[in-house]
Parts: sequence; structure tokens; C-alpha cells
Amino acid sequence: MRFLDEVKIYVRSGDGGPGAVGFRREKFIPRGGPDGGDGGRGGDVIFVADPHLNTLIDFRYKQHFKAKRGQGGMGSNSTGRSAAPLEVPVPVGTLVRDDADGSILYDFTRPGERFLVAEGGIGGRGNTRFKSSTNRAPRHAEPGRPGVEKWLRLELKLLADVGLVGLPNAGKSTLITAVSSARPKIADYPFTTLVPNLGVVRVGDWQSLVMADIPGLIEGAGAGLGLGHVFLRHVERCMVLLHLVEVSPPDGSDPVANFHTIEAELTGYSPALAAKPRRVVVTKSDLADPATAERICERLRPFGPVHLISAATRAGLEGFLVDLAREVAERRAAGEANAALADAPTRAGKKALLDPEPADALLDDPDDGEDEDGVECHYVR
Repeated sequence: MRFLDEVKIYVRSGDGGPGAVGFRREKFIPRGGPDGGDGGRGGDVIFVADPHLNTLIDFRYKQHFKAKRGQGGMGSNSTGRSAAPLEVPVPVGTLVRDDADGSILYDFTRPGERFLVAEGGIGGRGNTRFKSSTNRAPRHAEPGRPGVEKWLRLELKLLADVGLVGLPNAGKSTLITAVSSARPKIADYPFTTLVPNLGVVRVGDWQSLVMADIPGLIEGAGAGLGLGHVFLRHVERCMVLLHLVEVSPPDGSDPVANFHTIEAELTGYSPALAAKPRRVVVTKSDLADPATAERICERLRPFGPVHLISAATRAGLEGFLVDLAREVAERRAAGEANAALADAPTRAGKKALLDPEPADALLDDPDDGEDEDGVECHYVR
């Protein structure tokens, strides 16, 4: 399955049905009066976070999503049928932006979340609604209100506990292959990894964590060299970063200088990403003598915990995974897993369809019809 993490789509909610102009005509009942019913409501467009999706590839083949219009009103004061909402599944971790100004509309971080992205038009009123003491036979009705149309941009950010960063050929794909069931392409040339990969790492009988491998960075990635910063969004949600440094680069470069190169690229992309907790992993220890490897580890220790491993021979791998799983468990217990997500500006969006418990609380509140700004809100179970 091809990986796709950014798409542009068009959504349009349904128009409201028109009201009807009708008059009651029955035997022995002259001048029965108006009986035109109201039109039905147009269908909403709702995004739903689906835990079974992990890519936006489905949007490559369908970019236009249009809900149906409401049914028109009928005689005998019959209201037209409202159109069913159009539910569009998206992967967990999807960021919804307005393509016009780039503003964030919603951020899906949990399975089952629902977001009302386009509200259906209200149905028009039938001529019965316009009957009065001075207008006994109104002959006009309202058309339904048009639906809402938008161009949106969807961005996918993978949800993982640990993210791997480093130069090309630093051993990221080899590491995730050695510790999980993920099978990314591995070769002896740079930029073998072209798309992010996720792997579930199991430590012991009860512990597990999700690891994300992204394509390698090089100096000048912020200016578009290599694959640029395009995939760094996939490690923005990680609790811990693993910075992989090759102990003996084939080009003879200094491993510590390579470390600082990647750190500068992380800072250039996002200071918040560069400030995340990290562990330095010195890889391919089987390709260098122990004294040289230990010297490099000593030079890197001021920048964080250092682990010397070899994914090929599994040397040092078990102890490293135990320490990593312990740190992830501690950060989960401290609530850091969702700390960044809790500050998302769209968590209380005016058109957000909240989770069941918050929604029930709102529905029980007699003042739930308006938000703090006095704007009418609509919540759907």
C-alpha cells in the first residue's frame, strides 16, 4: 500500500430542500387554506477518525465529497426528509486545515473522534408558515439555504512513542527491523527509506511501544536538499527521539560533527521538536574497535544518555530496549503522551463533535445551545 501523508480535497454539504406552496382541497371544505410543508435539512459532512487507516491514499482517487440535499416540502403540511450526513473516515493523527488561509480546523488524536466540517443547509419554509390574519392565502415559500463548500488540506502526522532521526545510512531501518516486525527496505546506499515506517516494539511480556522511522536528514535539508523536512512532522508527536549516529562513517566524517549537523536541522525545523527528550544511539559497533567506539560515546555523553549498539549482531540491544521502555512508561504515567495534544487549538472547536462523555454533559446543560461567544453550536451523537 502506497504511503500518502498530504492531500487537498473539496467538501460540500447538502442544500436545504425548498418549502412547498400548497392549499388544502377537500370535498365540502371550501377555502381550506395553505398546507405547504417545510423542506428537509441538507446533509452534513463529518470527518471520523478511523483507527484502521494509516495513510491518506484513499483521497488520491477521490477528492470531492458532496452530501445530498434535503427533500422538498409537500402538501398536507408534510415536511421533506432530511438528508443523511456524509461520514468521511480519516486516519488518527490527521490535521485538517482550511486551504484558503492555512488555519487549523481540527486535529484528530483519538480513535472515534468526529468533526463537523460542513453543516448542511436549512430547509425552506412552506407557505403555511406565512399565513396571517391579513394574508390568508400566501402563494410563496422559501427556497432551501445552500450548503457550505470548502477546500481543505489534510496532513497526516503518525502517532508514535519513539522517533528515529539521523543521517542517511545511520542504521535507522536496520534498528526498527531488528526490534519489530516492520520490514522497510535496507541497502548500502543513502535515502533507501523514502516513506515513514511504524513498528511495534515488544519488551518483555507486557511492555510495548511504537517506533517511527523516517527518511534520513542531511545538512541543508531546510533549504530543500535531500528529502528536506517534509517527513519531520511524523516525529512531532513522539515522547522520545532516538538520534542515531554511525560509529565509523564510510566517508571518514566525524560522528560528533554529524550529530551536531542533525541537531541544527531539527532546531531549524522546530525549536519545540529540538527540545524533546532524546537518547543518543551509537550504531554499528561491530564495525569499529571498542576503544574508538568508547571514545565517541564519551564525546556524546554531554548531550544525553548514550547507548552503543549493533542491530546486526544485537550487541547492547536488550539493555537499550529495557531502558527505553522504562522511560516511555514513566512519561506515559506522567501524562506526557498527550501533553502536546491537549493544547491543540481545535480541541474545543465550535463544530467539533465531542466524545460521548463531554457531549452528554453538554446536552444535559441548559445553556449548551451557545458557546462563550454567543454562537450557536450543534452537537451530534
